[in-house]
Amino acid sequence: MKIYHFILTGLAAVAMTGCKSLYGKYERPQVNTAGLVRDAVSNTDTLAVTDTTSFANIPWRSVFTDPQLQSLISTCLTNNPDLLNAALNVDMAEAQLKAAKLAFLPGISFTPQGTISSWDYNKAVKTYQLPISASWDANLFGNLTAAKRAAQVSMLQTKDYQVAVQTKLIANVANMYYTLLMLDKQLQIVTDMEKLTKDTWEIMKIQHQSVAGVRSTAVQSAEANYLSVQTQKEDLKRQIRETENSLSLLLGQQAHAIPRGDLDSQNLPTNFSTGVGIQLLSNRADVHANEMALAKCFYNVEAARARFYPSLTISATGAFTNSGGLGITNPGKMLWSAVASLTQPIFAKGQLKAGLRVAEDQYKQAYNTWQNSVLSAGSEVSNALVLYNTSEAKSQLEEKRIAVLKRNVEDTKSLMASAGSTYLEVITAESNLLNSQLNKVQDDFSKMQAVVNLYYALGGGAK
Repeated sequence: MKIYHFILTGLAAVAMTGCKSLYGKYERPQVNTAGLVRDAVSNTDTLAVTDTTSFANIPWRSVFTDPQLQSLISTCLTNNPDLLNAALNVDMAEAQLKAAKLAFLPGISFTPQGTISSWDYNKAVKTYQLPISASWDANLFGNLTAAKRAAQVSMLQTKDYQVAVQTKLIANVANMYYTLLMLDKQLQIVTDMEKLTKDTWEIMKIQHQSVAGVRSTAVQSAEANYLSVQTQKEDLKRQIRETENSLSLLLGQQAHAIPRGDLDSQNLPTNFSTGVGIQLLSNRADVHANEMALAKCFYNVEAARARFYPSLTISATGAFTNSGGLGITNPGKMLWSAVASLTQPIFAKGQLKAGLRVAEDQYKQAYNTWQNSVLSAGSEVSNALVLYNTSEAKSQLEEKRIAVLKRNVEDTKSLMASAGSTYLEVITAESNLLNSQLNKVQDDFSKMQAVVNLYYALGGGAK
């Protein structure tokens, strides 16, 4: 009896000293988000943000207003295999969480048994047992609690992954759609330039035959310029086909032509609010998923510590049997038994210490990954802002340059008729105009891409 009281006293003392840490809940570590997003134009690198309303809180249908783009995004969110698999991962995580919660209940099993035996060819004796067994882990030191909480944050992490996949898909579909619009616009420009360079070539051929001093080299250069434009046209056609094929794959469909609008009719937001830096921790699904991975590692450390403490298992059995002893057959009676077992690890060949050390190191790794993901998110926001501002400035400059080059083409062609300019000046003017027009389209596309990137970087697309 003294030994019994001694064991209970020892267990109580261990419980009082250990339960506080073993039953601890995850709390977010300190993270510095001040100045996380760099100002795109200020030399002080400080982005002044006074509001908490983020561009990420705008529903994607309000950002991407093109009806055909909205239809493509909806199709992608329905058919994309990566998103379908992400939903299945959530379902599996929910099943695992349910199992972790049920681990607190006793396990019950029914194992009926029957025996027929005969001694020295005598009459066979039939015995049977209908036992129901129950076993319950008392969870004295939080092993099951840590497992349940780890399963909870694991499910949240899986849901975050699903949201991250959805956000990435929306951004990818939008970027590919705007790429097609850009290529369509460039193809239109190149087609117009094809006609212009062909007209120049025809003029050179006429002048070579009728105007003294116009050499065959002028005709050859004009023809080469015309063929160069045709080469660009074919290359654009190839890029359009390849982009359509890639977008079709993203939609979970066979390769096909993509219905779309035009670049000039697009209407995207122009005023952005990034919100305060701390919002990235919850708005960015991938950042939040990394934090949930950190929380899971925290509970894995708790579980590793709990393995150092005793485990108490209580088992009970109730059986209806007709067996009362060897060779004796009795009427059916109930048989009850209960067993309590206490297991205290003493020497586990260093496995418990190694397990705790590994769990603690994994926690540190998860912390580093989470911290880096926060910094990466801020960098992506900064890059999107500077891309938009730079592309906007370049587009305005290219627009002015195009106006100048159009006049230059007209003037050089007019002067060429009176020998005031050479064929080389005409060809150069046409090439400069084409390049400037293509660059202008590229800059306009970069602005659209910046909007998509900013929306993704701020954690949008999940609404």
